[in-house]
Amino acid sequence: MKQVLITGGGTGIGRAIAWAFAENGDAVTIAGRRLEILRKAAEGRNIACRQADITDEADVEALFQTPYDVVIANAGWGASGKTAKLSLADWNATLAVNLTGTFLTFRQALRSDPRPSRLIAIASTASLKGNASVPAYTAAKHGVLGLVRSIALDVAKTNTTCNAICPGFTETDLAETAITGLMDRFNIDRSEATAKVAAGSPRGNLISPDEIAQTALFLASKGASAINGHALSVSGGEI
Repeated sequence: MKQVLITGGGTGIGRAIAWAFAENGDAVTIAGRRLEILRKAAEGRNIACRQADITDEADVEALFQTPYDVVIANAGWGASGKTAKLSLADWNATLAVNLTGTFLTFRQALRSDPRPSRLIAIASTASLKGNASVPAYTAAKHGVLGLVRSIALDVAKTNTTCNAICPGFTETDLAETAITGLMDRFNIDRSEATAKVAAGSPRGNLISPDEIAQTALFLASKGASAINGHALSVSGGEI
């Protein structure tokens, strides 16, 4: 049984990953700012809840009072808006959650004794290509991938690996925001807006959080022990 920490584990991709590891018989801890959301996600499952803001250094340090075998940096958020219209506040908030939060989480994991055997960042296809509509999110996720590759080299001679999962648009609150935004902007119905959001995928539909969860299970398995510094695209062929 592995000890697993998942940040941003109360909703969306993080919740799906938490449920998958719990169903696998692992001891799961989910962390996030909203304790009531975490408790709802954990209800009826072998999942512990820890309230924490992953952009706060002290909160992250407190998460690692006990060691973990698997640490998944999933917490993320992104402000939309093209560069010329993007506020500095939204830029800083987006980098803080996605990039600084991942750095703080992985730094504390590497300071643990023993260290986790698996570090997994939930990045995005936005870490592998540009996106004019979400430049702050894209820059942050590019940074996450650079951090993952740097850590992978740092830990290469140990029993720890560090990898990134890069999902395409997934059935989460982020995709819902994009869909409703298109509906309002272009006065179109939900099906047409959803099709526009999913148009980047050759499959023509959104990625399921469960597909990402199964990928995380694989990267945490013994069979993935030689995979290190990899960006695994889960996008139906988008990348």
